[in-house]
Order: sequence, then structure tokens, then C-alpha cells
Amino acid sequence: MAGRRDRGSAAVDFVLVGTLVTLLFLAILQVAIDYHVRNVLAACAAEGARYAANADVADPQAGADKANELIQRSLGGAFAHATAPAPQDEVAGAPVVTVTVTARLPLLAWFLPVGPTVRATGHALMEPR
Repeated sequence: MAGRRDRGSAAVDFVLVGTLVTLLFLAILQVAIDYHVRNVLAACAAEGARYAANADVADPQAGADKANELIQRSLGGAFAHATAPAPQDEVAGAPVVTVTVTARLPLLAWFLPVGPTVRATGHALMEPR
């Protein structure tokens, strides 16, 4: 008689454990996507700063435009917005170009509001003319 009371419990166990494993997998996937997007944004900001610091360009706004172009190619245009103020910082007398990228992280849970904001900054020394 004890065996009859356990009948059907395997299906319940499977549903409970399967739900937990699925949620854990989705959480890990969300963290992986967040790290990927953040690393791509940091690389685009750094490349935009290097481009703006080039002696032939020497324009911070051109660096922000380059970063936006790279972000659009790699992640899509809806992800981020890059800005570059005029060079304000100096290192050993050389001006520093700064490109800052701000984006909302994508969420796997489409029913939730937008994800958290991430900010990445790239710096480069302005080349002398």
C-alpha cells in the first residue's frame, strides 16, 4: 500500500526541479549577455577615443560618432548613445579625449521594464600636430 501513495510524485518532482533549473539557466544567460554588451560598449568607447585622438582627426565629436557607428554595427542602433565633451583633462600637458557610452542592458524577460543602465568610458591622449 505504501507504493500507491507515491504514485505520480515523479511528475511533480520533475516539474519543480525543471522549473528551478530553467530559471537558473536563464539567470546565467542574462548575466552572460550583460557582460558581453558591457565589454562591447567598452571596446567601442575606447576605439572612438583612439579615433578622436588621431592627429588627422583631432575632434572629440568624431570619436563619439565613430563609437556610435561601431555600436550600431555590433549591437544595434537602439542600444547606446556615445558622447564626447571637448578635451578637458590633461596628462603631462597632453589633452585627453574621453568618449562615454551609456546604454540600457537588454532583458530576456520581455515583460519587465527596461534593464539597468551601464556606462563605459574610453580615454586616449590627443596626438600632437
